[in-house]
Amino acid sequence: MTTGLPGAAPAATPRSTVSLSADEARQIALRAQGLLGAPDRRAGVRGVLRALGAVQLDTISVLARSHELVPYARLGAVGRQTVDAAYWTGAHSFEYWSHAACVLPIEEWPHFAFRRRAFRERGHRWHVMKDREGSCAAVRAQLAAEGPLTTAELGGGRKGGEWWDWSERKIAVEWLLDIGEVVVSERRGWKRVYDLAERAVPASLLHDDLDEGECLRRLVAQAGAALGVATRADLADYHRLKAEQVESVVADTGLVPVEVQGWPRRAWADPAALAGTPRGRHRTTLLSPFDSLIWDRPRTERIFDFTHRLEAYVPKPKRVHGYFAMPLLAGGRLCGRVDPAREGTTLVARQLSLDGAKAVEPMARALGEAASWVGCDAVRVERCAPEPLRPHLRSALDALGL
Repeated sequence: MTTGLPGAAPAATPRSTVSLSADEARQIALRAQGLLGAPDRRAGVRGVLRALGAVQLDTISVLARSHELVPYARLGAVGRQTVDAAYWTGAHSFEYWSHAACVLPIEEWPHFAFRRRAFRERGHRWHVMKDREGSCAAVRAQLAAEGPLTTAELGGGRKGGEWWDWSERKIAVEWLLDIGEVVVSERRGWKRVYDLAERAVPASLLHDDLDEGECLRRLVAQAGAALGVATRADLADYHRLKAEQVESVVADTGLVPVEVQGWPRRAWADPAALAGTPRGRHRTTLLSPFDSLIWDRPRTERIFDFTHRLEAYVPKPKRVHGYFAMPLLAGGRLCGRVDPAREGTTLVARQLSLDGAKAVEPMARALGEAASWVGCDAVRVERCAPEPLRPHLRSALDALGL
């Protein structure tokens, strides 16, 4: 890590540009994401959530749901019930629109005031309510009297047609969620459980007093800390801000301007990330496609030279790597992927690819840990690429008793 461009005189401004190699940037990103160095097991799942600032939710469940896979990737085989309890008990988090639908630390509630105001100013969702005031009043009254409640307990989610053909009550409660009057207080069997914000959010945080600039400064700074080093586009993508919103506040966030070898655009880094050389053990694990290390595809290609795409919504004949291909992280690099499934107590690698022989042993270890975590005691590999590595992988799995 060096300050200023090679051979250049020190900059005249108080903040000179820091130069990073591509490897330094990658190591910084891994450490910031909790995938390099000893995990903070005392802080546990809640510590992971605070450090990342957002954990994406998704309906797909293969080994587990994505919000469970994210702490697993960092902490190891933490129990799935422990994960849900960490998120949904004690008013430590809430669900809202960030990178997508995400679990967020409750401390960040005030910083999404700008988004709640934007919803109010727009005045509607993409659904149409026939009687918005009446429907919203009915939802408020029912939650006040009976809450917390699921959509079904509020009167049902659909009118009887397709999934998007929402009932008036469902549209109303989602609208109240958008504008901050209602909070998702937990997920129960993947169903959202709604409650009034005044009951679910601590009184000290329940306000929309912060102006847009203060909200944006906090969210850009938080994204910078979670990413370690990031371009403007990276910072914007983390909480789905606009590029001009990031540009308007980034100079006031405390992030340090940096130049990264091979990156075509200027970047910013969290000053804490520049304070020392990233050290420690690299995590070997399978990653959810929605993990914040890799959810931004252009960034993933830039940092890891690894092209990844979720193919769950791609027609089966056109899939290259499988329905829910999970990248393999080992030695600080992405070096393979596997599309997993479960059949009884067997973890099935429906489609597996390895970037060379060096990835065989890490893949075996990652599969073994994942199998144990979800209660499987055997691993079966259906398709392997390149095929000549199959016997070596089988030998590595046999050595692990799988």
